[in-house]
Parts: sequence; structure tokens; C-alpha cells
Amino acid sequence: MELAPIFLTLGGLFLAGLAADLLARRTRLPRVTLLLALGVIAGHSGLGLIPDGVDTLFSFLSVAALTLVAFLLGNALTWDKLRLNGRLILAVSLSIAAATILVVTAGLWLIGVPVALALLLAAIACATAPAATQDILKEAGAEGRFADTIRGIVAIDDAWGLVIFSLVLVTAAGLTGAGGAGLMTHAVHDILGALAIGLLIGLPGAALTGRISRGEPLQAEALGLVFLTAGLCEWLGVSYLLAGMVAGAVIANFASHHERAFHEIEHVQWPVMLLFFLMAGAVLELDQLLALGGVGLAYVALRILARLIGGWAGAALAGAPPPTRRWIGPALLPQAGVAVGMALVAAEEFPQWGPQIMTLTVGTTVLFELIGPPVTRLALSRAGAEGEAKPKAPAPDRAAPEA
Repeated sequence: MELAPIFLTLGGLFLAGLAADLLARRTRLPRVTLLLALGVIAGHSGLGLIPDGVDTLFSFLSVAALTLVAFLLGNALTWDKLRLNGRLILAVSLSIAAATILVVTAGLWLIGVPVALALLLAAIACATAPAATQDILKEAGAEGRFADTIRGIVAIDDAWGLVIFSLVLVTAAGLTGAGGAGLMTHAVHDILGALAIGLLIGLPGAALTGRISRGEPLQAEALGLVFLTAGLCEWLGVSYLLAGMVAGAVIANFASHHERAFHEIEHVQWPVMLLFFLMAGAVLELDQLLALGGVGLAYVALRILARLIGGWAGAALAGAPPPTRRWIGPALLPQAGVAVGMALVAAEEFPQWGPQIMTLTVGTTVLFELIGPPVTRLALSRAGAEGEAKPKAPAPDRAAPEA
């Protein structure tokens, strides 16, 4: 493989990502949306500027980027944060996950989608966009119980989603005749193996990180833990998303000698995520997206409906006040990187539906990244007006990159 096209392409992609970031700062459009759009323009459905050899980097980028995201998700799952609003967070997150599986699966099946495919898409719909939501919360300066609940939900929501997704993979395989008991064993192996790797990396990491230099772990320490986790998971065939989340949570809770276990990861996350989203857009097939037509529209409508129903039901079960019940669901519409990661796994497991799964997920992710942030801002504003959040002056800078 010639190196010149790879370096030229990577250089161009980084500069394109920089342009997207600058445009996002001036227009308030989500950066993920702009990156995906640039990827579409440069990819197979656009100008065809991405050489074939560079496409092989996408698998590496997806694992690296999503393992970084998983560590940061786990870092948000501390006992102190969960203790404050734990009942409400658990009730709403579980209710939304259950509503999404039921509503999206039933709705897609009723319009003619095979039940196995409908289940896979419903599991992908459970994923949210933690970084996008955090970006909005920081920008609005939102505080109070409502804002804290949102932070807790987006941190734990994808954990439930990953477990549900692992179980759905087994169920869908059984429905398509690919096997039953063996696949259930594989799912148990996937989940328990990920938990074991997360503990294997997290417990020593909690004791050792941040010892070389006082304060927070060094960048080499943080990245070493991330790539060890990804490598072990790929070697043993278990979920790097779940393992990364477990390792991140263990280190965040047990590393009492420093406060921010993965601050250095935040510094290197954006370049990796930039390439990941550009390449995700590059592999999008626009003709297949248009061919999905009503299925894509139904998926969007059903996911929104599930968020509204699940958010209201969970908040009601937890005894939350009326403003929280009304606005918790709309505040959780954004969807980004974890959904794309799930779609990649599903496309590999079910190649007969791979193009439809990837195209639908990436296409609707763009849409949810357009409509989600404004609706979240509206929910924060309305909940604040009704006494559930306390917005301060907007922050002058944007938060950590999208995930």
C-alpha cells in the first residue's frame, strides 16, 4: 500500500474537520452533523476523494474512538453522582430503554420490517449522545436537579443500551435461524468477558494511574489503558464499549488520589472522533438512504415517541415533579457515536442487512443531531422556567467534542 495517498487523505480530512469545527462555532450547528456531511461529500456517494486503502482505517478508528468514548462514559458513573438522583436516573433510563425496544420494534414490524431487523434497529435507537448533551448543558450553564438528572441519564443510558444490544444480537440471530443456545452462550461470554476485562484493567489502573506525576494521570497512562482494553476485547471477541465503560467507572470510583481520571483522554479524543465521523459519512450510501424512504421516517418518529413515553413514565414512577415528567424525554433526543458503533457491529453480524442498518443509522444520526440539540435547549429552558433547572450565563467556549 502506498503511503502518500494515506497521508494526503488524512491531512485533508484533519483540515476539513478543522473547517467544520470553525463553522460549528459560528453557526451553532452540531459538529458531528457537519463532519458526517463532509464525509458524505468526500466519500463514495459524493466526489470519491477517499482512496480505497484509507477505507481500511475505518475499523481501527471506530474501535479506538468508541473505546475512548466508553472510558469517558464510565468516568461519569461515580457513586456521588448516582447517589444524588439515583432513583430518578435509573427509573427514567430503564423506562426509556424499555419503551424504545417496544415502540420501535412494534412500529417497524407493523409497516413490514422483518422482526429481527426491527429489533436490531430498536436496540440501536436506545443509544444517546452524551457529549452532545453535555455540550448543551455547559453552553446553557444549566444547574439544578433537572440538569443533574440529564447528566446522570446520558452517562448510564448507553450502558443499558449496550447490554440490551448484546441480548438483541442473540435474539435476532435466533429469529433468523442462525442459532439459539450457542448464541446465548456467546452473549453471556460477551457481557461477562467485558465486565472481567473492565475490572482487570480498571482495578490496577485505579491504584497505579497518577502516581508518576502528582495530580491527574499522564496522557501515556490514560491511552495505554484505553488501547489495552480495546486490544484485549478484540482478541477475546467481547464488547469494547462495555469493557471500556466498566474500566472507566472503576477507575473514577476507586482512584481517590486524583479527581479527574481521564482528563488527558479529553485532549486526544477529538482528533480520533473527527476522523471517525468523517469516515462514517464517507461510507454512507445516499441512494440506499433515499430507498429506505418511509422506514427511515418511521424510525425517527417512533424513536421520538418512545423518548416521550419512556421519559414521562420513568419520571412518574420515580415521583418526579410535573416539569421533569414533561421535559425529560425531549431533552434526550440527540444520538451520535455509540449508535454508529452499534450499527457497525450489527452490520458485521448480519451482512444481509448491513447496508440498510448503516445507512439508516448514519442518516438518522445526522437528523437527530440537527433536531436534538435545539429541543434539548428548549427542554432546559422550559424546565428552568418551571423551577427545575437554573440556567446561568452561556459559557463562552464549546465543550468536549461530540461522541
